Order: sequence, then C-alpha cells, then structure tokens
Amino acid sequence: MPQQKLTQTFVDTVQPQQKKVDYFDSLQTGLLLKVLPSGKKTYYLRYRDDRGKMRERKLADATILSLKDARTLARQKLAQIALGEDPFAKQAALRDVPRFAEFVAQEYLPYAKQRKRSWRTDVSLLNNHILPALGQLYMDEVSKRHLMRLFAEHRASHKPGSTNRIIILCRFIFNCAIRWEVPGVTSNPTAGIDLYPENNQIERFLTEAEAKRLFEALERSGSKMLKYIVGMLLLTGARKNEVLHAKWRDFDLKRRIWRIEQNKSGKTRHVPLSDGAIALLAQVPRIEGCEYVFANPDTGRPYTQIFYAWDTARKRAGLDDLRIHDLRHSFASFLVNSGRSLYEVQKILGHTQIKTTQRYAHLSQDSLVSAANCAAKAVPIAQSMPESLEGVQLVGVSY
Repeated sequence: MPQQKLTQTFVDTVQPQQKKVDYFDSLQTGLLLKVLPSGKKTYYLRYRDDRGKMRERKLADATILSLKDARTLARQKLAQIALGEDPFAKQAALRDVPRFAEFVAQEYLPYAKQRKRSWRTDVSLLNNHILPALGQLYMDEVSKRHLMRLFAEHRASHKPGSTNRIIILCRFIFNCAIRWEVPGVTSNPTAGIDLYPENNQIERFLTEAEAKRLFEALERSGSKMLKYIVGMLLLTGARKNEVLHAKWRDFDLKRRIWRIEQNKSGKTRHVPLSDGAIALLAQVPRIEGCEYVFANPDTGRPYTQIFYAWDTARKRAGLDDLRIHDLRHSFASFLVNSGRSLYEVQKILGHTQIKTTQRYAHLSQDSLVSAANCAAKAVPIAQSMPESLEGVQLVGVSY
C-alpha cells in the first residue's frame, strides 16, 4: 500500500493497475485514494472505532470531490470520531433499510406461512395489488401519500370490503416491521387511514320451504356427494372447507362430537352432532380405504371445488341468490328462532367474539312477537284490559 503526498494532478492523472491500489495521503492521516482496475477513483477514510477495530468508509467519488475538500471532510469525520460520534452511522443505517418487496419476501411471508392459514390470500393481494405500487420503495420511503393513492386506485374498481383487506394487510405488515425493529421503520404509515364503510353485507337465510325445495333439487343432482355435503353444512353450521376435509376419525358418535382441528381460528373446536347429523353420517357412502367422509368418489380425495354442481342445484330449486355460506347463516337462524341463546350459537359456530354471532342472529317476526307476548303476560295491567271497547264508558277529562 503506497504512501504518497497526494496532489490534485496525481489524482487526475494516476493510471489504473491490474489490481486495486490504495494510495495513502502522507499529509492527512487516514485519507486514501482507491483506484480500481476499471479506472474508478474514490476517496476513503480508514480509522479505528471505539472498540479498536479498523474501519474503512467511503467519503466521495474523486471525480466529484477535490483533494482539498476530501482532506477537509476527512478531518471533520476524524474529529467526530474522536468525540465518540459515528459520522457514518446514518449512512450505514440507510444501507440496512430493506425495500418493501425484500421485506415481504424475506421476512413477512415466511412468518405468515407459519402463522396464518390465509397466507395464500396475502400472496395474491401482494402480487396483484400492493407490490406493483410499493415493492421498489424502501420501507422508510413508503408514505401515507403512497398508500392513499394505492387504496384510492384499488377502490375505483373494487368493492369497499376488498379494498379494506388491502388496507388491513398493509397495516399488519408495517406493524410486524415495527415489532421486529426493522431498520428505518419507526411508525406505521397506515395510521389514521380509516377503512371504507361496508354496506354490502348480504344477509340471506333459508326458510323451511326453501330448504325443502333445495333438498329436492339435491336429490336430482349428478353429484353423488353434494346432498350429503350440503346437508352437513346445514345441520352443523360448519364452513365449507371444514366439511370437505372432514375425516372419519374426527367423529365421536358415542359422545356426539365432531372435532375440527383445521379451521379459520386456528384452534381446535368441537361441534355437537344432532340426531339429524348422525343420521346423515350413517347414510354417507363409504369409500374403502378413504379417510375422508365427503371425498370425491373418483379420486378418494377432498373436492377442490363444488361450485358447478351447487350452482346447478340451487338454480333448479329457484334459489339463484343462495350462496354456500348462507347455509351457515341459516343454521344460526334456525337455532336463534328456536329460542337458543346467542352464547350457544357462538360456541357451536366457533366464533371468538359475540359480535360476530350477532350478525347471524336473525330473528323472524313471529319470534319477536312471541317474545313480546311473554313480556305482556307478566304485566298485570295487560291482563285486566278489556278485549273490546264496546260497553266501556269513556271518561272526559277537563283542565
């Protein structure tokens, strides 16, 4: 490593060698000129940190900064180091800040795949909507302005609920970054951004007459298992995937319990089996050697989708607007209209919050009138009221 009194002429005219060469300035301690085989020339500062470790940090491109200015800058940096400061800390911190796409790929998605059953939905939302807008930005560059533009553009072509899922995912990703102390992320840029009002929640419940028509249509379906799948959905209030992936070993018929381990909440729950559900299970045709209750007879595996068969059956029954998830709504409705408490419905459906159950607690007008009559029977004045106004003397009141 040659040491030489650097001059501006030397800096401008020195020729590159086959290997990198460091020229140390004999006038300014720690300053060196690094010349690469490519001809690139750069000023660096070499010094010992507080732990006695030798460090080398870039100062500036020699074609931009003059030698005089490089010496001045080197003295300033060394003075800061002597005072116990790290003049390169900010630059180092900036280099550690990942781009949004890098953080998602290297840290967030590995975490989500282990913790979230819906991680595939996250991948879809990220690839189709979020990463094209934010992926190349550094995490500390993503601002509220970037996010507001993303959400507004998405909302222009999607329903409020769809855009809210984008907002919630972005909020969760930045909360993770803060919790994991990712360099550069000190606050969540989604803070203060409200969700869009959702007025599109569909409340659809089967009446007894509609249920009868539906099962008549299911009997005529070309899908051998569809009537059993739909019947199980309506008799237990379970979710579609819970029924499609149900295994024989999950059912304890003696105790009348169905154990569901893989569910939306991620916690094992137990669904009580009614007489109707047990009768249905007894009728399901078994496939030899198959562990799945409602398997595709052709493959012995769970159905990947049943929409075509379901769509055909519901249209045949004149129920074009009925969704599969509405069977869960209907189950809860039947329970509540029969006088069961919201707490019981909550436990059966596996809701963690009672407010979720309340959405399913659809009460028929007859149930409400019946409830009102119960109150009337308990009030003495109601029992003494005449059934007719005929013959009742009217009393005038004067003031």
